[in-house]
Amino acid sequence: MKTLKNIFLVILTIGLMQSCIVSEKPNIDFFQNSKYDFKGVQFASINVPMVLAKSYIKKALREEGESEETIDMVKKASKIKVLTVTNGSKEMLNDYAQFLNNNHYEEWASIKHDGEDINIRVKQDGEIIKNMLITVGSSKNEMVFVDVKGSFTANDISKMINSVADK
Repeated sequence: MKTLKNIFLVILTIGLMQSCIVSEKPNIDFFQNSKYDFKGVQFASINVPMVLAKSYIKKALREEGESEETIDMVKKASKIKVLTVTNGSKEMLNDYAQFLNNNHYEEWASIKHDGEDINIRVKQDGEIIKNMLITVGSSKNEMVFVDVKGSFTANDISKMINSVADK
């Protein structure tokens, strides 16, 4: 019986860790289902398993002295996908923005900082934010896309931003 339990735990651990593997295939909808020509573009994607990651992220945030508002946001996240793109183009980024507009994402913030463009878009269901997409594009044709799924409110995001701004 003990051997059977150990085998089950090993299989479960392997299943959970499998999603941590970095892949060269995109994991964000626009890039997966697009008829866009991605010649010369390199992708690196990772799906972060929240079951394993939440405790590590919360611990790291507490050690760095982050606010409880930021930690509460992590608790409300249910899935995080990260995609890095090398050799992307402004045209590709513009097409991605059009894709998001067509799929009912609202632009919440657009920030320029140290030569990087940061864009935050959300998809809401009433007052609840179900999906938040963060795009960071640099002048070197390198881009990072972060897709956060969860159940947030505008107040949650405002509290987090205010706590970070106070530092």
